[in-house]
Amino acid sequence: METTTPDLTYEVATLLREAGKAHHEAFIEADGVDEDWPLWYAEHLKDDLRRLLNAKFTKSELVYMLVTADKEMALLAPGADWPTFWAKLLVERYT
Repeated sequence: METTTPDLTYEVATLLREAGKAHHEAFIEADGVDEDWPLWYAEHLKDDLRRLLNAKFTKSELVYMLVTADKEMALLAPGADWPTFWAKLLVERYT
């Protein structure tokens, strides 16, 4: 049975939320601050996102998509739930 887009968006958002927690833990001494966060997230997420989205992309492409999602959210939906916003963009792009 194929996953529907809302279900897939939820799964990707959950994965992003878990990554956010892991990132904060990895950078706890800096209170989660990491100027190179897109690199960390891309490395952490790439295999799971490839599987969930059934997509092929490079780590560099994922870095680009994460930065794009962050910038679009700042412009279009400041204060939005970032995992959900980013998940919608990723699902739209790769499915």
